[in-house]
Amino acid sequence: MRTERPDAPAVVDAYADRVAAYVHIPFCRRLCPYCDFAVQVGGDLDGYVGALLVEIAADDPFARPLDAIYVGGGTPTSLAAVRLGEIVAALAERFGLAPDAEVSIEANPEDLDPGTAGDLREAGFNRISLGVQSLDPAVLRALGRAHDPDQAVAALAACRQAFPTVNADLIFGTPGDAGWESSVRGVLDSGIDHLSVYALTVERGTALSRAVASGAPAPDPDDQADAYLLAQSVAEAAGLVRYETSNYALPGYACAYNLITWAQGEYAAFGNGAHRHRGGVRSWNIRRVDRYVERLQTGASAVSNQEHLVGWDREVERVLLGLRRAAGVATGRAGAALLASPAGERLLAAGVIAADDHRLWVAQPLLGDEVAREVLALAPSEC
Repeated sequence: MRTERPDAPAVVDAYADRVAAYVHIPFCRRLCPYCDFAVQVGGDLDGYVGALLVEIAADDPFARPLDAIYVGGGTPTSLAAVRLGEIVAALAERFGLAPDAEVSIEANPEDLDPGTAGDLREAGFNRISLGVQSLDPAVLRALGRAHDPDQAVAALAACRQAFPTVNADLIFGTPGDAGWESSVRGVLDSGIDHLSVYALTVERGTALSRAVASGAPAPDPDDQADAYLLAQSVAEAAGLVRYETSNYALPGYACAYNLITWAQGEYAAFGNGAHRHRGGVRSWNIRRVDRYVERLQTGASAVSNQEHLVGWDREVERVLLGLRRAAGVATGRAGAALLASPAGERLLAAGVIAADDHRLWVAQPLLGDEVAREVLALAPSEC
């Protein structure tokens, strides 16, 4: 039995020394109205895979093999399982794979049946994250999703048969959502070992933002807070442990890729719009698919820009990322500066944050954004 608790400080801190790779697949059948990711409907799939393989082959290996791979999108299952398997094999050849490496893929319920799930497992994936979002038909329509509740339940069952670990994504706070509790209980009843819950947000430039600007109802913060707390209660009653602001897992089933990123670990990244962190440098690729492919085909770099994180900036980022975890983060200079500041004293007195001799954590995750703002406002002279 797997007993590792994902909210234990020693467990989460160990991921700072592990490495990962992210692969972005930008293709979708349709664009969801709330999505602001670097995605598009259709395109030259073969050309894009070819560019990915070139980018992977040209990258420098880490000093150790990959502990996690995450293939996200978009909709990765826009590609056939055999092509996805080529990508995993290329990563394994270039970087090496740890014997217990987590290899995750995102998928949508309408694309998953037992045969497809089995094909993905044979392609090298041992973890799947299913974009269920809701089990309420009205909410699915409002979110522009292509599946219905029955398809979602069937896809979860197929995933449970094929994969050692299965996550379900849910979105809370859609205006008029009266079936949130049923959605949470429904996916947990399927036997998943990991649950991710995200608030519906209105991102600038999306169809949702235009609809809200034209008078459509926006998500209500109080309703979203209630939904968040309800999900936490139901998930924890089912034995899942909250280990990050939006993520719950049975002991031993936390997402390794996420834990690496939140521990300020290093990860490579491939594809349009993909972000990476290596050697204290964060860099990101150009967003447009056609330009990404063109650059790789002509031997140019796909990197659009980069940011060197040193000194105080790197320390602040370490605390910001670490505070997303239920286990929090080693106090360090930035944590000590926060606790000594008037804002930190106020947050501590209000029970929003908590601390001991060595560690700082957010005790009220609904107020995590407020804590993050205060960390960002700290001046280097306060350390």
